[in-house]
Amino acid sequence: MESLKVGFIGGGMMAEAMLGGLLKGGLQACNSHVSEPDAKRRKFLADTFKVVVGEDNAEVCKSSDVVVMAVKPQVLDVVLKDLAEKANRHPAIANMLLISIVAGKTIATIAKYLPNTCIARVMPNTPALVGAGASVFVLSPNCNPEDAQTVEAVMGSCGIVEQLGDEKLLDVVTGLSGSGPAYVYLMIEALSDGGVRMGLPRPIATRLAAQTVMGAGKMVIETQEHPGKLKDNVTSPGGTTIAGVHALESGAFRGTIINAVEAATKRSQELGKL
Repeated sequence: MESLKVGFIGGGMMAEAMLGGLLKGGLQACNSHVSEPDAKRRKFLADTFKVVVGEDNAEVCKSSDVVVMAVKPQVLDVVLKDLAEKANRHPAIANMLLISIVAGKTIATIAKYLPNTCIARVMPNTPALVGAGASVFVLSPNCNPEDAQTVEAVMGSCGIVEQLGDEKLLDVVTGLSGSGPAYVYLMIEALSDGGVRMGLPRPIATRLAAQTVMGAGKMVIETQEHPGKLKDNVTSPGGTTIAGVHALESGAFRGTIINAVEAATKRSQELGKL
């Protein structure tokens, strides 16, 4: 990681989170280059991380082994068209591993402009901003195993990483972990509301709710037990927990969550066709 040169096209919040994680993980500040159109963001990133920050996307590509494409979906085509035109004159611009975190944009969309570039399409989520993200990636056919390791190292700087072989499954990832934080925030808010309804002060109720969700997730990951078994471990016959679980099941809690993942997946598929 120390010798790897990592660039960012787009210096928004997700790029900021990844850059911070990479620097903590051993990336040298002198080996990172960011392009960002907004002057205030450029100054913030330069002052905060002591990295090279400019406006020229092509310069980022030429100076980097890996480039994270972190622009808004609506400007991606403009950015890629410009890079493609410059790559015709300076082939080094296309000689990189491009990691795209641009929502809804396929590998084929990028390869149309940069056909010889190795591409990884990644679906991250917003908890990456606090180092607790969940990312899934798919590689273009011209990538090799070393590229996969590089993507895992870069995305692993801000959470867990998984690889899939079928790009179409990234729509499902969007419906699950991409949109999932919003579902969990709703649950935390509802748990907090329940505590307030029964007499707890709001700050304590929200803190307890958030810690309970975080702790339960950590239990699933670290014990590798099935969630159902962990649920049974705290569900005593005739006790308080089974009474609460019964209320959730009466409200179709499980089916509603499944429906949410399905609805978000289908919407992701629809947006990908636009």
